Amino acid sequence: MSATPSDIQHVVQPSFPEKEATVSTHSAPDGFFAQFAGNPFFTGGLGLAGFAAILAGAQRGLRQGASLLKRRLLVDVDINVKDDTYQCFLYWMTIHHRRQLSTAVQSKPSEKVGIIESLLRRVPTRMHHLSIATSKTHLPNGAVQTQFALIPGPGRHILRYKNAFILANRVRETKSMGLNNGNPWETITLTTLYSQRHVFEALFLEAHELAQKRVEGKTVVFTPRTASWEKFGEPRRKRTLESVILDEGVKEHIVADVKDFLRSEQWYHDRCIPYRRGYLLHGVPGSGKSSFIQALAGHLDYNIAMVNLSERGLTDDRLNYLITILPQRTFVVLEDVDAAFSGRTMSDESGYRGANVTFAGLLNAIDGITSGEERILFLTTNHVARLDAALVRPGRVDMTIRLGEATRYQAAQLWTRFYGDIDEDSVNQTRFLQALENLGVVQAEGQGPPDPVNMTSTAALQGLFLKNKHSMEGAIAGASELRRS
Repeated sequence: MSATPSDIQHVVQPSFPEKEATVSTHSAPDGFFAQFAGNPFFTGGLGLAGFAAILAGAQRGLRQGASLLKRRLLVDVDINVKDDTYQCFLYWMTIHHRRQLSTAVQSKPSEKVGIIESLLRRVPTRMHHLSIATSKTHLPNGAVQTQFALIPGPGRHILRYKNAFILANRVRETKSMGLNNGNPWETITLTTLYSQRHVFEALFLEAHELAQKRVEGKTVVFTPRTASWEKFGEPRRKRTLESVILDEGVKEHIVADVKDFLRSEQWYHDRCIPYRRGYLLHGVPGSGKSSFIQALAGHLDYNIAMVNLSERGLTDDRLNYLITILPQRTFVVLEDVDAAFSGRTMSDESGYRGANVTFAGLLNAIDGITSGEERILFLTTNHVARLDAALVRPGRVDMTIRLGEATRYQAAQLWTRFYGDIDEDSVNQTRFLQALENLGVVQAEGQGPPDPVNMTSTAALQGLFLKNKHSMEGAIAGASELRRS
């Protein structure tokens, strides 16, 4: 039986198994992914990874948004520890917090205030991080008075000033000794709303005024510490010129010269003369050299910077730098300058030969090229003959004043100070002065000066009066104690 072509095609088609195999091979990948898609661990991990990515992106967006918002709405002010405002602000912050606590205690419950003011008062502005500041004051009798104060310590503090909230962050870098004196580097960052940035100017002005009032009526004494000046103890009460009794006319002459110098700045500049002035006070111990400098500083509202030329580690460069960065309105005082040098060589009985100021370095610091201007220098010595002529030449020392042994005038003035209220007719004063003349302790009227060996100092006279502060007869009887021989 013969087959037709259509029958042959119908029979041949089922005989090709390769096509079915090919179809099954293309459907295998769908099954592979289907296995993972159906795996709950895979889908759960993929979902967590996606959620973490979304969360990380959201956090990054929030940080960027917060940073942008901070730049738009907030303003920061940084104060470092080397700035003069640093200590002023710490003191202001302490006083301001005390005032707020006092106001909160004294406010009456029935006091009517606005809603906003009431809400502001409810916001806590306490300081939870405090530090203790210890200061020591050396009293005239030799005793040391120690005082303690609590100041804002490192950390964050919230302040309210003129209805503006300020975040104060005090940071202490324990690994960075930026002051070169062992103290850590510190900064204070103040943050408030940009719209209330004007409070900073008023705040800093108030802080400086408060610091000024703190030393008002007092004289600040500075001492060198490495590469800066630091306050030596607490400010001292100003000493009046009347409290120092020099020979007649001497005090007035020095004061007039200093005041003339302070008024002559333009005169110096017009003639290209360095605007600085030097004074040398010499005389016997106890003649009032240091006391007069302190009284003059108080009279002119100046401070005092004390320099010990024999200090170990005080080099030429450091002395020169310290003189250059001298605080404003400050006398430079080099006491007992004769003891620092023997001729032009540094004196040191201990045999120390380390880094010290050289004689040439001292001269350059006083009037060298790099020496600062607008400066008043005082040198004191008990032995003026030991000083090198180069140190006391004009231009370095413009006025030399001898404060010698006590005179009749000084003895009379001291007597009036101690016994003027009970010796109204001055009879006992006359007896005392006559006793001093007979002993050769002071110069008699109309006669030449007595032997300096027998003469006394104003410090010895004051010591005698202090010993007999309630007895004029005791002072008269003790006049013989003043004779040195």
